[in-house]
Amino acid sequence: MNSANVNKKAELIKWLLTVEDEFVLDQVAILKMNDNRDWWTLISEEERTAIENGLRDADDNKLVTHSEVKKLYEKWL
Repeated sequence: MNSANVNKKAELIKWLLTVEDEFVLDQVAILKMNDNRDWWTLISEEERTAIENGLRDADDNKLVTHSEVKKLYEKWL
């Protein structure tokens, strides 16, 4: 996510915290309820490929335990 979007979201959050108008709050709630987009369609092709590869690795039992990863990276932790 680019910094412009992060800033836009932060400004909207700040504004929403100050809203007292129940109609506006209801409209925002309706907007949220109607946002039924699948997150899968919102991520990049590269992210989808990485997830699919990870799921394939898990199906093939190509897994590394948390403790094994900690051992590999303990000098940086």
